[in-house]
Amino acid sequence: MTVFTSSSPGSRLALAVVTAPERTHNPAVAATGAREEAIRHLLQTAADAGIGLVATRPEGDGERLLGQAWPFPSPFQVSVRTLPLSEGLDRVEARARRSLERLGLPRGDVLLVSNAAELAGADGRALWDRLQGLKAKGLYRRIGVCATLEDGPALLARRLQPDVVQIGCNLLDQRADRDGTLAAIAGTGAEIHLSSVFAGGLLFAGGDSLPAAWAGQAMALSRTRRRLAEQRCDPMQGALAYAFQLPGVTRVITSIASSAELRAVLAAAHAPCPKLDWSTMAVEAPAVAEASAAVSSAA
Repeated sequence: MTVFTSSSPGSRLALAVVTAPERTHNPAVAATGAREEAIRHLLQTAADAGIGLVATRPEGDGERLLGQAWPFPSPFQVSVRTLPLSEGLDRVEARARRSLERLGLPRGDVLLVSNAAELAGADGRALWDRLQGLKAKGLYRRIGVCATLEDGPALLARRLQPDVVQIGCNLLDQRADRDGTLAAIAGTGAEIHLSSVFAGGLLFAGGDSLPAAWAGQAMALSRTRRRLAEQRCDPMQGALAYAFQLPGVTRVITSIASSAELRAVLAAAHAPCPKLDWSTMAVEAPAVAEASAAVSSAA
């Protein structure tokens, strides 16, 4: 068993555990007991690699499964997302507390507003005050927000002074880096947790498996993969190397369904990457903007 040090790339990764049986590609794992055992193995692999943060969502039974599968003693902190504000402030606060109960933890590391646009609405200030109250009570050590470029995250960070901003940026969609958004967020003192690192799987998709909105970008994607191959760098390795070198990025969130997937990510994270011209890897910004709604986040 390989145990990585705190200075290794593994320590900068965060884990978004996918509990949906369809991602396991193994029908036998669909049974609840088998799923719990698979998650337990995945978490132990992550612990051995020095990964210290697990990103969770309130939907489904993911929190409960994690709560039943933590290694003992658990080396993990957790980030938790809020319910939609449309469910009401009281419900949002109650669910943030309930998430910790389901996870079997006395406190969480980060509580994130799931949709930054909610903070611009009529109840936005009240929502933020609820999060600050939970932080003051010691239930969460830090609070933050999940944002997109369209939310104006740099301005949001200056106004609210969150501890953490989670935002997407990747090898194909480099806009948050190119326009200075990441640097501006980091300048406020907020930690940046990077999501969508693998562009919703687009880096690995062939022409026939591309989402409809990206069908016209098959040649551009092929060109990026070819440029990586010419430098003897596979897409996963290139995606992680790009993410690790971005300014202000503290955590790189990867969506993982099995210990085998995690081992592949760890191998790519630790593989030496040649010096690359990242700007040549991106797909044109207009194409990215049009297709963003069709691409699922990595976390």
